[in-house]
Amino acid sequence: MQTETAIFGGGCFWCVEAVFSSLQGVISVISGYTGGLTVNPNYEEVCSGETEHAEAVKVEFDPEIISYDVLLSIFFSTHDPTTLNQQGNDQGAQYRSIIFYSTEEQKQKAEKYIRELEREKIFTSSIVTELKPLGKFYPAEDYHQKYFDVNRQAPYCQFVINPKLEKLKKKYTKFLK
Repeated sequence: MQTETAIFGGGCFWCVEAVFSSLQGVISVISGYTGGLTVNPNYEEVCSGETEHAEAVKVEFDPEIISYDVLLSIFFSTHDPTTLNQQGNDQGAQYRSIIFYSTEEQKQKAEKYIRELEREKIFTSSIVTELKPLGKFYPAEDYHQKYFDVNRQAPYCQFVINPKLEKLKKKYTKFLK
């Protein structure tokens, strides 16, 4: 099996991880930090805003089962790409909407998809999602990995992640595990 990797930042990585972990063809999802200046940052450093990292997820997937195009569609459907440095109550540059591409093809597909969303006026405000080449990705601390799976009853999971998963179920049923 030939896998590919996609990196998405759409607010708190707990939410983004829960969404992508639910999909057929997704082999693994790792929460982490990328796009910043500090080598091997930790959560507290990233939250300070000093490192310029984004909370992001590294998605390993089988393109024979789920395409990068479908992943892009799901990414844009499960977060607000029009709010700068914020998703809901989570505020700060670490929560920005961002795609880190690892190939020129990924970059072109993301640019094309954003243009289509803008042309079709899917959102009432302009899309602020950044596109950047992937640099070093640093996995987050163990307690951040599979957060939703381990903490389903936590208030954040109930009130923030569950609604995203419900939206995912309604629109992307055929892609769910």
